[in-house]
Amino acid sequence: MKKSVTLIGMPGAGKSTVGVLLAKSLLADFADTDLIIQRETGKSLCEIIEREGTERFLEAENRIICSQSFDRAVIATGGSAVYGEEAMEKLKSISTVVYLSLPVEELEKRIKDIHTRGVAMKNGVTLRELYEERRCLYEKYADITVECNGLTAEECVEKIINMI
Repeated sequence: MKKSVTLIGMPGAGKSTVGVLLAKSLLADFADTDLIIQRETGKSLCEIIEREGTERFLEAENRIICSQSFDRAVIATGGSAVYGEEAMEKLKSISTVVYLSLPVEELEKRIKDIHTRGVAMKNGVTLRELYEERRCLYEKYADITVECNGLTAEECVEKIINMI
């Protein structure tokens, strides 16, 4: 593995789960940007969003991703990382960006309450509306798109390895 691999996609797409398994398969490090943000700020994602607002969270996410050095790693991003242009430019320059794509109906089955996950979204927005808003950004930044519907995490990993 010459470069890192970055996983992007909606909350519930399996970025963290697939990322750990992919890192093991590639003998790479694993980094979860949501956990890095929590460590750097000393707050949960929900706390940051509730206390400081979505815009401040997105600024922090962008800044923190840009400040990290990822070397031979599988990087699982938060679903909102694609809003940070600088962060995505950095990730594209150091990694192959893989979009884990799932239909919104499958995401709705996987996520019971999106508001408990620390998701950067405006009040009153549904998961379906968030999906429509973000899908074009995932497609824009992806080097590879992996359709994960009906696949186990292990099958997704196999598909990614074959594609990269």
